[in-house]
Amino acid sequence: MKIGMVTDSLGHLSQDEMLRVAAELGLTHLEFCCGNWSSAPHLDLNALLSSAESRRNFLAKVRDHGLTISALNASGNPLHPGESGKEHQACADATLELAGLLGIERVVMMSGLPGGPGDQWPNWITVAWPPFCGQILEYQWNEIAIPWWKQRAKLAQQHKVERLCIEFHAGQLVYNVPSFWRLREAVGETVGVNFDPSHLIWMGADPLACIHDLGDAIYHVHAKDAWVNPRQAALTSRLENLHSSHNRERAWNYVTLGYGQDEQWWKQFCYHLRQVGYDDVLSIEHEDVVLSRDEGMRKSVALLQRCLADAPSDYTLPNIG
Repeated sequence: MKIGMVTDSLGHLSQDEMLRVAAELGLTHLEFCCGNWSSAPHLDLNALLSSAESRRNFLAKVRDHGLTISALNASGNPLHPGESGKEHQACADATLELAGLLGIERVVMMSGLPGGPGDQWPNWITVAWPPFCGQILEYQWNEIAIPWWKQRAKLAQQHKVERLCIEFHAGQLVYNVPSFWRLREAVGETVGVNFDPSHLIWMGADPLACIHDLGDAIYHVHAKDAWVNPRQAALTSRLENLHSSHNRERAWNYVTLGYGQDEQWWKQFCYHLRQVGYDDVLSIEHEDVVLSRDEGMRKSVALLQRCLADAPSDYTLPNIG
């Protein structure tokens, strides 16, 4: 396995500074954010699309620092029923085009979340009752999401992007293993998972069990941790809408690697990924509002270096009988 980073983790740095620090940290791969819910501080999407020379210079600069691009990221809500949905769709489609021009096979996205019939805002249905919840869900899936994703899979193939990596996230139609399989079965194997354990942790799922259910559908991995505050969660549940600036009062928070799940857990995480055949990039996504970005990245890299297995197995099974 290799250690990479979502470039927004060092979003306070310029492109040149970010590349220098990434190399100094010993990273090998970068996941560049292209827009939507990112300000894309390290990449000018329109400039790269319009200029072959800009693309050559961009790739050369990354390569000169000993780094490789693991994926582009266009996370947002392209299924939003309002104008922002059209904007997010345009950014996602442009990101697919750029990935093809740069020769990058993976694009990280979220599934998006539609509204119900006639809604102006997205509607995240997480319960089966009242009965209209099921009716809204069927509309969201059959009328909006599945047709949209079938079109994106075709567009990805046109741009020679082999893998659309869907990240499970709250407030999205795909937020857990069963909802992912529903999309995958409808759209095909162009769609896989960007596996981020932090969201599953706070929602109460077991990321290690999810790894084994998903298997080779895991196309890319985010290394991000979450800590659940048991005292607060006992009062509020894990459904939390306080802003992250109120981290002391929240039921859960994103934290630096090792501050939510201990080192032994992260060793198991890496080991379970290897068991299902994932021997690729762990892309650190630092979103800890308490620790500095520089310190959080250093601590996260150091933890993963102790946890992952880099060399391929050379074990030979003995002959029996």
